[in-house]
Amino acid sequence: MPNIENIKKYKNIHMIGIGGVSMSGIAAILTNWGFNVTGSDWAKSEATDKLNSLGIKVTIGHNLEDVANSDVVVYSAAIKQDDPEMLEAKKLNIPTIERADFLGELTRCYKDTICISGTHGKTTTTSMISLCFLEALQDPSIQVGAFLNAIDGNYRVGNSDHFIIEACEYVESFLKFSPKAEIILNIDNDHLDYFKTFENIKKAFVKYVKLLPDDGLLVINGDDKNCLDLPQYTNAKIITYGIDNTNADFVAKNIEFDNDGFPEFDVYKKGEFFEKIKLSVPGTHNVLNALACISLCDYYGLDKKDLQTALKKFTGAHRRFEFKGKINGASIYDDYGHHPTEIVATSKSVANKKHNKSWVVFQPHTYSRTKNLLDDFAHALLNFDNVIVLDIYAARETNTYNISSKDLVDKIISLGKDAKYIPNFDECVSYLKDNVQKDDLILTLGAGTVTQIGPMLLKEQI
Repeated sequence: MPNIENIKKYKNIHMIGIGGVSMSGIAAILTNWGFNVTGSDWAKSEATDKLNSLGIKVTIGHNLEDVANSDVVVYSAAIKQDDPEMLEAKKLNIPTIERADFLGELTRCYKDTICISGTHGKTTTTSMISLCFLEALQDPSIQVGAFLNAIDGNYRVGNSDHFIIEACEYVESFLKFSPKAEIILNIDNDHLDYFKTFENIKKAFVKYVKLLPDDGLLVINGDDKNCLDLPQYTNAKIITYGIDNTNADFVAKNIEFDNDGFPEFDVYKKGEFFEKIKLSVPGTHNVLNALACISLCDYYGLDKKDLQTALKKFTGAHRRFEFKGKINGASIYDDYGHHPTEIVATSKSVANKKHNKSWVVFQPHTYSRTKNLLDDFAHALLNFDNVIVLDIYAARETNTYNISSKDLVDKIISLGKDAKYIPNFDECVSYLKDNVQKDDLILTLGAGTVTQIGPMLLKEQI
């Protein structure tokens, strides 16, 4: 059982934005430990319904009374300081703690917090490791950034010392955690709205590695030169994995793809054959994610047959190259990719799948990222046969960058590929319906509302 001494002083905990991916998981863990949890959110959702079913009182809107009855208020990053509940807490001198700080407190309750980080692949790799630990009956607690069928949600409350958690580098929130083991999948140019330069991103990962205790574990991608710089900053045990770097501790060889684009490969550990692995998710990038998972799980003494079974069972996290259905005999997939590196990886998965022509419907995510990486986005999208670009999804930003999706379309056209700018979702759906052929592959791509296009297409054909 985790040691909850350091948070025992908070008997009643109120959470603002309780329906969030991470917040809902924290709420469930606290309830399981016997804390009295209340919360509020601006909208009813699947997450708030689930919390209600656990006996957690969730108010849609504000509940100042629950704030007044609490010993601490935990709030998500999206909550502004002038939120009525925040103001009430301050008025009553009730301490307020930001989500990442509080999650850091939770990581210190467990003897063994396993943090999965990196610019791309965190959710998938966290999911793979979670399934392996479950298959090996290790009873872990889990926090993952997307819905995972095997745990019927984005979190699981276990009673062992293992806490498997997705650790995001955005606003350096992963520096709040106390990891016993870290996986770093890659270090890439992202979140420049916060970090400003790539050097600052690398510095954040150096600070993160320094959090490891001397008896900890660091697993790094041996194919990523920025990851290979990190071992000098820690005394923890280092394990490397890779495909191109044959000197890595764990290496994938003889990679073959079936018609679905799912890879099968041989894993070698320190030059010796370890196990044959078959995945049920597409793409070479998922071979790397699986190697990261295997490297960690082998260190923890999990049986290789459990790893083989769990990885075969894993069909992907929500919105990671997720099959949605068919229209006119064409298959529709939905993916969260919103960075050029992710788009290239996803386009390779598409290339490995048997299909006629490919269609991508891309919704850029944030003005700053679109502006900073415009050329990279344009080149990444050239890998598809047909390109449609929707308006930029603003997320947390206002457009002070003088950028629009039209700029991206013009850039693609200047590189010799036709691309269409269709801001209206209904028009986009009817254009696809009129033009896609049997055995084509449609991919809706982005971290915003583009995910609505697939269901709209499927509704069209009823």
